[in-house]
Amino acid sequence: MSASAPPATAQAADAPKRVVLPYMILATLIALAQGLGQGFVSNNLPQLAGDLGVSVTDASWLMAAYMAPRAALPLLLTKLRTQYGLLAFTRSALIFYALVSLAACFAQNYRSALTLQFVAGIAAAPMSTLAFLYMLEPLSQKLKIVFGLPMAMAVIMGAPSLARVLSPGLIGDGGFLEVHLLTLGMAFVTLALAWRLPLAPAPTQKVIEVADLRTFALIAFSFGAITVASILGPIYWWTELDWIGVLMILAILGFTLAVISELYRKAPLIDFRWLASPAMLQMTGAMLVFRLLLSEQSSGAPRMFQVLGFGPDAFMGLFSLIVVAGLLVAPLCLALLRPGREPWFHAVALVLIAVGAFMDSASTVLTRPADMYLSQTLIAFAGMLFMAPAMVMGLLAALKRGPAYLMSFIVVFLSTQSLGGVVGSGLFSTIINHRQAFHLQTLTEQLRPDLITVQNQIAANMAGLAAQSADMAANKTQAVAALVQEAGRQATVMAYNDAYLLTALAALGALAVLLLHQVYNFLTARLTPAAPVPSPSETGPTR
Repeated sequence: MSASAPPATAQAADAPKRVVLPYMILATLIALAQGLGQGFVSNNLPQLAGDLGVSVTDASWLMAAYMAPRAALPLLLTKLRTQYGLLAFTRSALIFYALVSLAACFAQNYRSALTLQFVAGIAAAPMSTLAFLYMLEPLSQKLKIVFGLPMAMAVIMGAPSLARVLSPGLIGDGGFLEVHLLTLGMAFVTLALAWRLPLAPAPTQKVIEVADLRTFALIAFSFGAITVASILGPIYWWTELDWIGVLMILAILGFTLAVISELYRKAPLIDFRWLASPAMLQMTGAMLVFRLLLSEQSSGAPRMFQVLGFGPDAFMGLFSLIVVAGLLVAPLCLALLRPGREPWFHAVALVLIAVGAFMDSASTVLTRPADMYLSQTLIAFAGMLFMAPAMVMGLLAALKRGPAYLMSFIVVFLSTQSLGGVVGSGLFSTIINHRQAFHLQTLTEQLRPDLITVQNQIAANMAGLAAQSADMAANKTQAVAALVQEAGRQATVMAYNDAYLLTALAALGALAVLLLHQVYNFLTARLTPAAPVPSPSETGPTR
């Protein structure tokens, strides 16, 4: 028996190496299934509106319905996983996601689509967590930190961009049916693989209390209200509808009540005291600010090009580079990421964002997607270069305090990503709308009929229309309308340039704060006297 023990031990040690690739493939498929589902909706709202026969404004409610439940659900899902077991949690989540994907194929009208988007948001909530778990499962402790986490982040963050690459080939005469079929196929493939590749079981215990459900209800309402207001506020405009302001007030009130309730519990759902510590506030603020900066890529360039008349086909090359740039960060982290180097990763990322956004701020109505290949690639690379070390740093800080704090960190991370992305997009759109109105007013005031330049432009437009119609009055009306339309295009591009420049300045401001903080830490370490070493007489005789 003793002779056979070593081979068995060696076989057990080699087993994880043989299953690394299958687990990583499954993690990638889970992340893609979740990210593509979100990206297909958010990136194709005009096409989805046409497919359902509603306006783009009404279609925006689909995105709000999808995102509203996702921000807070990780808070409760973590406890569900602990109480009912990892195996039951994994299979239940994937079965539910597959059933929702199947139901989406039969959505025929706006109401059914709205309901299914809300349910799809619930079904997608555990997918990011599962992607992380499967990516980390077969790796050693060191590789989990320097490779597994960055790789999982790269796939999760890159999936919405990949949706822009795939959308033109999937959305055609059949509407969104091929998109739904692709999502359904990926859901069933991930379910089948997960059945064959289970995660290592973890001990279960009863952790859910009635007070947990109360706290979750308050936070879920607050996060959902902020999500809905952030998506629809720039569309309907914040001050035009009273319910948007009321929703924001109720969100703040609900979250405040949840915090007060948790502070007086012996076993809180979320340890807000720990989250309010200087280190966690710094990390949370950094991740939130950085997520806001990345809105330049998700809400900036694509929407500007849509206004300029470019269709989804024009974005394929741009977003292919964005996906590749994000994936390249994982091997870079494997080679260079070590504890203590995170601030320098963040500094480089902020420099890249500032450079990329500043390059974009010189856009004109003649700018094409190919003109932004370099700048957007820099921003995509910077996004992963910041988020991966930030997650590693937060994860290590949570594990130092014990496994119970891991849930609080996961909630912070996923919430800042979900809420930060939605709030950042809403803030970016608000700035665009405000600056567009300002520039349009300025340009319109310059279109006076008595100006020679305006008269010459109208005459040039009329000359171009003369071959189509001999009606001079109608041609003049169309020529003036074309001039006003061109002024609108110019105003839109100028508004986006303002937002790009503001993003660059914000990145430089964040960089300055980061460097000042590093200088402060350096000086504090140098000026703090070292602890005295006790002498042998003080330590007592050696026995």
